Amino acid sequence: MEKEKKEVKEVKGKKKVKEVKKKTVSKVNKVEQKLKEENASLNEKILRLSAEMQNMRRRYDDELARTCKYEGEDLILKLLTILDNFERAISLDESHLTPELKKFLEGFEMIYTNLKNILEGMEVKEIVCLKQKFDPNTMEAVLTAYEDGVEAGMVLDVLQKGYTYKDKVIRHAMVRVSE
Repeated sequence: MEKEKKEVKEVKGKKKVKEVKKKTVSKVNKVEQKLKEENASLNEKILRLSAEMQNMRRRYDDELARTCKYEGEDLILKLLTILDNFERAISLDESHLTPELKKFLEGFEMIYTNLKNILEGMEVKEIVCLKQKFDPNTMEAVLTAYEDGVEAGMVLDVLQKGYTYKDKVIRHAMVRVSE
């Protein structure tokens, strides 16, 4: 009988061990599943952050390239007003000037030519618009007028020259356009 009791105890012990193993395996499986989900979530976050960092880097590089490409634009805009003043001075009627003033004006013309050559070397170009079709991308219509024999939308006069710097319009031409 003792033998039978031992066997019963062993059978009960084995059942308990099996139950404990099942519960433990179940808990381990749940923990493992939870860890897998957390791992997948963290991997997704890493991928998103990595993509965001790449986008930030690309935007930064693009902005830096744009800044370097158009470096000096502010200085060029200031020089354009000086160029305009030289053009006004040069356009004076020379017939009423004294010889001294004519020589002074020749010096202005030399400075004007040098300044214009420097700006052209920096890829600053004048926008050609006189007798051309009006282009709102490069011109600003300040006045309109009717003129016989001229089709509507043609530039009649240039009031202020426009300029491009590399491939960008930095100052629109102010023009008078036919109606």
